[in-house]
Amino acid sequence: MVKKIGVLTSGGDAPGMNAAIRSVTRVALMNGVSVFGIRDGYKGLLEGNITQMERTDVSDILDRGGTKLGSARLPEFKESEIQDKCIANLEKHGIDALVVIGGDGSYRGAAALTEKGINCIGLPGTIDNDIPGTDFTIGFDTALRTCVENVDKLRDTSNSHHRASIVEVMGHHCGDLALYTALCCGAEMVITPETGYDEEEVLQRLEYLGDAVKKSHAIIIVTENVCDVDALATKVSNHTSFSGRATVLGHIQRGGSPTPIDRMLASRMGEKAVDLLMEGVGGHCVGIVDNEIISMPIQDALNSTARSRKKLYRLFDRLV
Repeated sequence: MVKKIGVLTSGGDAPGMNAAIRSVTRVALMNGVSVFGIRDGYKGLLEGNITQMERTDVSDILDRGGTKLGSARLPEFKESEIQDKCIANLEKHGIDALVVIGGDGSYRGAAALTEKGINCIGLPGTIDNDIPGTDFTIGFDTALRTCVENVDKLRDTSNSHHRASIVEVMGHHCGDLALYTALCCGAEMVITPETGYDEEEVLQRLEYLGDAVKKSHAIIIVTENVCDVDALATKVSNHTSFSGRATVLGHIQRGGSPTPIDRMLASRMGEKAVDLLMEGVGGHCVGIVDNEIISMPIQDALNSTARSRKKLYRLFDRLV
């Protein structure tokens, strides 16, 4: 029987992590289970930065971005000796199980601890929406809202100056944030890891839009690391009738008050994590599939194929 649960956030912060922390804490306490917050992810676990949490410790955090518990990266956590030290710190506090909120690296850490006897449940917390085993991750909807709001503002000035605005959004190796932003903003083009990057095709398309269609502006959404947006903007200015301008949205995408969708998603997932641990389940991750909260073994999720967005890309092609 689980008596004490730890909770930590790891990797990049994402809006809604606080809602997940709140849900885990309050659901566990309602079931007579003590909760311990671990500061700064696996780094804090290694350093023994662990504090017992009460119901009031998670008051007034539901609407706040970031993570109350802080986050840090600990690459050396993959070493067995480091994991053993972390487990010793958990045992020192009598913690039976752990909820880990983060990305795929955080999931791997949770799976490793489970193999060593500490049941862990992973919750998908990342704005990139790049975690297998779930349709959406905690923080994605809020980041999407931020992207859409900023691109909408860029359109106003682009339209006034006959510009092609090339907007880089986050996503790591996943194009979801770019694709959804492009669809929501009526962009002329989207460039993601899934579409690939053909510079000549981009320039030809812009030439057509500027010369034949007589468009007053154009919006291109690009996933980070796919191409050099500044270099592309320069070539747009030199080879088309548009004035190319690059905008990198950067870390503003991580911040902000979580949307109602992210608050609900995080709350539902936090509840599921506690329920699983109380049932003696470990090494699972929680997801949402067809609006149902589900769980599956972490290794199965990590080994699964990426979700297909072919229908959404086809929709985008039909709308431009």
